[in-house]
Amino acid sequence: MESAFELDTALLEFGIDLEKYGLPTTLENTGDLSRVIAGMHEHVVKKLDLWQYYVVDVKQNTTDAMTAWSEGRTMIPSSGFEGSDIGGLEGVKDWSLQQKASFLLQNKFVGGEGLGPRFHRKAGPETAAALLTALYGRFETSNQEAGHSTMTQILNEINSPFYAQYDGDMGVISQQVFDRVRYLRLDDDGPKMGPITKSSPFIETYFTRLPTNTTTKKHNSGSLSLVCNGWVWAANALKDHAGPDSRAYLRREVIVWSDCVKLRYGQSPKDNPFLWDFMARYTRLMAKYFAGFRIDNCHSTPMPVAEYLLDQAREVRPNLAIFAELFTGSEEMDWVFVKRLGISSLIREAMQAWSTQELSRLVHMHAGRPIGSFETEEISHNPSSGPKDLLANGINCIKRPQSGKVRRIKQSPLHALFMDCTHDNEMPAQKRDARDTLPNAALVSMCASATGSVMGYDEIYPKGVNIVADQRVYTSSSSDGPVEVGGGSGGIGGVKKVLNRLHTMMGKKGYEETFIDHQGEYITVHRLHPITRKGYFVAAHTAYPGCGDGHGSLPPVHLSGTHAKLMGCWKLEVDTSNAAKSVVLNDSKYLKGLPSKASDISDVRIDTNDGDTVLTMPSHFPPGSVALIETWIPSAEHSNGLDSFVAAGAAEAFSDLDLVELNFILYRCEPEERDSSSGRDGIYTIPNYGALVYAGLQGWWSVLKDVIRDNNLGHPICSHLRDGHWALDYVVGRLRRIAKRENRPSLLKPTEWLNERFDAIRKVPSFLLPRYFALVIQTAYNAAWDRSMKLLSDDIQHGQKFLQGLAMTSIQMSGTTKSASLDPFETTPSLAAGLPHFSSGWARCWGRDIFIALRGLYLATGRYDDAKEHIKAFASVLKHGMVPNLLSDGKAPRYNARDAIWFFLQNIQDYTEMVPNGMDILQERVKRRFLPFDDTYFEFDDPRAYSTESTIEDIIQEALQRHAVGLSFREANAGPSLDMQMRPEGFDIDVHVDWNTGIIFGGNQFNCGTWMDKMGESEKANSKGIPGTPRDGAAVELTGLLYSTLIWIARLHKGGMYKYNGVETIDGSSISFEEWSSKIKQNFERCYYIPTDQAEDEQHDVNSSLINRRGIYKDLYKAGKEYEDYQLRPNFPIAMTVAPDLFTPSKALYALEIADTVLRDPTGMATLDPSDLNYRPYYNNSEDSTDFATAKGRNYHQGPEWLWPTGFLLRAMLKFDLMRRKTPEERTEAFQQITRRLERCKKAIEESPWAGLAELTNKEGAFCGDSGDSHLPKLGQVDA
Repeated sequence: MESAFELDTALLEFGIDLEKYGLPTTLENTGDLSRVIAGMHEHVVKKLDLWQYYVVDVKQNTTDAMTAWSEGRTMIPSSGFEGSDIGGLEGVKDWSLQQKASFLLQNKFVGGEGLGPRFHRKAGPETAAALLTALYGRFETSNQEAGHSTMTQILNEINSPFYAQYDGDMGVISQQVFDRVRYLRLDDDGPKMGPITKSSPFIETYFTRLPTNTTTKKHNSGSLSLVCNGWVWAANALKDHAGPDSRAYLRREVIVWSDCVKLRYGQSPKDNPFLWDFMARYTRLMAKYFAGFRIDNCHSTPMPVAEYLLDQAREVRPNLAIFAELFTGSEEMDWVFVKRLGISSLIREAMQAWSTQELSRLVHMHAGRPIGSFETEEISHNPSSGPKDLLANGINCIKRPQSGKVRRIKQSPLHALFMDCTHDNEMPAQKRDARDTLPNAALVSMCASATGSVMGYDEIYPKGVNIVADQRVYTSSSSDGPVEVGGGSGGIGGVKKVLNRLHTMMGKKGYEETFIDHQGEYITVHRLHPITRKGYFVAAHTAYPGCGDGHGSLPPVHLSGTHAKLMGCWKLEVDTSNAAKSVVLNDSKYLKGLPSKASDISDVRIDTNDGDTVLTMPSHFPPGSVALIETWIPSAEHSNGLDSFVAAGAAEAFSDLDLVELNFILYRCEPEERDSSSGRDGIYTIPNYGALVYAGLQGWWSVLKDVIRDNNLGHPICSHLRDGHWALDYVVGRLRRIAKRENRPSLLKPTEWLNERFDAIRKVPSFLLPRYFALVIQTAYNAAWDRSMKLLSDDIQHGQKFLQGLAMTSIQMSGTTKSASLDPFETTPSLAAGLPHFSSGWARCWGRDIFIALRGLYLATGRYDDAKEHIKAFASVLKHGMVPNLLSDGKAPRYNARDAIWFFLQNIQDYTEMVPNGMDILQERVKRRFLPFDDTYFEFDDPRAYSTESTIEDIIQEALQRHAVGLSFREANAGPSLDMQMRPEGFDIDVHVDWNTGIIFGGNQFNCGTWMDKMGESEKANSKGIPGTPRDGAAVELTGLLYSTLIWIARLHKGGMYKYNGVETIDGSSISFEEWSSKIKQNFERCYYIPTDQAEDEQHDVNSSLINRRGIYKDLYKAGKEYEDYQLRPNFPIAMTVAPDLFTPSKALYALEIADTVLRDPTGMATLDPSDLNYRPYYNNSEDSTDFATAKGRNYHQGPEWLWPTGFLLRAMLKFDLMRRKTPEERTEAFQQITRRLERCKKAIEESPWAGLAELTNKEGAFCGDSGDSHLPKLGQVDA
């Protein structure tokens, strides 16, 4: 504070010497003031040399640096000379002057922040000497002059921004002094203090200077000047503006209070033990006798001090109420104080409003929630099943109560103690019109917050009381005896009693919804109970300066669906004549109010017609008037209470639904809805918002859950509901049509339940309809969820919210459509590959996608029959030893996926191991769409179709036998009609086994037979017919899946549960499944592993020149383009999951760590190593450029992040991690590591309007507009 004190003293002396300098002491205008400010620069600022508080003393610092250099005292930072090269020396010589200055500033520089004494900023001499050594070598007489010159230049460069800071601060000082003196002596709204004299100084001093006496003379003179407390406009309230890091006092930015000084607490008791202890004892004493504290100027109290003292107080009185006067300038900063100090309420002042409009804003801020606000408490539901709704606070695995509601904390502004007037405020008679005392008090009392007042307000004191200096005694007619409610003389006590009683009652009973309207000088407030809908209405005519006797009448107020009764109407009349004021103000003994009377007003009209009410204020309703009216809504007075009726009976209504019916109730995207209704019905579109994602309840709930959470009554869905009943009609009408069309009478019960609830809420006023519609939808949604849980496995019913959300996607993705079925002759439920794009027609059922997801969506959820039906359906269309990628009902299956058969066989294995009596599926018989071991193609209605039968066991054997002898065929109906992007060579399918290794190879550079199946489509980029990722050769995941199948059936054969021992090869020889699997195991790591140590390359089949990353497993083996073998992709964890014994555990864990670090991002996995030259992480299918790599989305699998491989990665990580974990604590840690990596998936499924997981994202989880919104493999693998 040294510099601020010097300036403050000099300014005081300058003010005394104005006449000596020929400057005016009486300021007549701003011109006079400008002359004084110019004189201030000349006689104060220049003479003080304040710049010395900012800069480095160049001369002295140069001398110190040269001395250290000459003495060999150098200090090189631990980081060396960053950015330089050879030995950290040669590069330094090329540094710019700015780099050299930056080096000194960043290393051992003293005084970089804040202000201290003059020339407190210093460069470290030893560091400066090290820099000179790097530039010139050891100190020699020959380089002394050059070193001195260089160091001088560097220090001047360091000073450059400090001088700029000084110049800026001097400008601020001039402006601050100018503005403050102008306010004090010239402005019309200022005190106009008159001439500048010694008793009325030029400035308000920032310091209290203690006089010299017997006590003070014992102390250092520097300690006798104490800085005054104050506040800084729009400043950081957490910053100590008298501390070393602030220049606020020097810059004259502080509005000071001259009657109190700042105490030097420091940051903790150890900084000033006496002061902290003294104040702690005082605070504990106050807490002993008082139930609450009011913290004055909380924003200028150091946070550590406030925290410490309040902790002391709470040790004495734990439930101490804390009210704080806090003005930080932002609600966010207010919240910091409330949170850290445990503030009960912030004092807010109605008298701060300078207009009716501003008062309306303050009332709105503290009035409570808007009328018609949404119910955030969860409706009671089956405690054994639901998570419940996704508005729950994410608390998992907590046993739910058997009844009642889950009460969710409601959002609210910071709690306020809203004062109609405080001791710091001017009274209405001073600031506004005395008559405003009544409407101001009435509006405050209608707020849903704590309220308060000050003595003298109700009595209409003519001006605020100086509570420090005024010695007169308070008087009040309300203190002379019982206060009669209603009007009367001597202030507003009688009306205030009515208002206070009403405020207390509304607070206790939960009248928390309010509507505020502002029209001209009128404000109306309507406050209601959220359940009973009973309420109270106040109309207030404010009285601001110049209001006279009125501003026109308040237009009639329409209360829809509401009845009303007048409680009272009053106007306030006050004698504000000079004579009346003189009598009151000149009373030397008593504080009194102005003569006043609150009179009753009659003629408030309340007209009720057809359930609506119109309120008309009397023609004479002058400023200072209020009307108080009781209201109620008959339509909300249901026999059981409307809220209770809406919530009742849902569980019974939904109790008979099956999973397909729940798919209709909850979901159905646009293509599904159009398909099933022959184009008649689609999803609902909300004006000014857009279309829902589902026609069912999830579509509505995805919008409403956020609207409810945010209480967003301005959302387009709320406006739409207030405008009419179309949404209600749609929900019921749609379900009625589905029940009839699909012959599903079980849908009628929930439909009628919804209809009865909608009929009840159609009668409520339109402003309440959003709330009740949301309540009905939420109740129905919960009931449908609960019913779903009862139909799924116990693990799902009792699982975490995330697990249940994933399980619900099995219902979301599984349903019926007219255009897609598992059977060509009848409509059956089937899994959609993705919503909305892959949900109907030929695009719905994909063999690969279904069998990637089936384990998670059907087996893990207990939907065993559905799993079996999908297995049998695809088994029935086995051809070429493959199952189709596109089922097309079995009518026109397409066999172009080399991987689909292996995911299919893996799911049969999973079925036998996860389902009770699962082995029975091997003997299930299926009718064959094509003839066994015959590649002849014929249509589905050909007599040969479905003329033969095979068991699932036979199907498995046929698939393995066909692969053992090799596959070579051209797709049926090959050509543009089948695939308009494919080149002719792409239709040729070739698969063979290398019997030296047992590994199966297939594909070519013009087709893409694995899940990375994007075909080039751009003629402009010349990429049409050239796959982005052909993945020919032996894909690592297919080798793993093959091995998993072989060891499984070898085990079954050995146990007598599979009749076949092995297969015949193309040369006619036989090989057992055990022998085949042994070949793969013996060769797997030699063929696929890329060793960390190059010296081990000769032990593996690798081309060292093509290796980009070591310690991983190849994505391919012997691909058409050799470098593609070595690309890091997210496929090897699939093999690890299904065939862990192919991998050395330590190598597997290392490779998984690389995949986890390099490929895994927020939700998905990058499909290609970011260090790969082909990495293109942004997918845009509509881009048709000349870029061969990305045109028409050819980079679909060249970097964009797909989610479903994450499931296999995490399963593999858990599998191998548990191998090394020995103790329960270690195993728990393994599971926690997996759970942590699912956090973004949890968030994604909760936040997605589709209530699913997207197909893919762009780099680092960025949104991809061309991604599927809810994708089958993703959901299945994360659920698995």
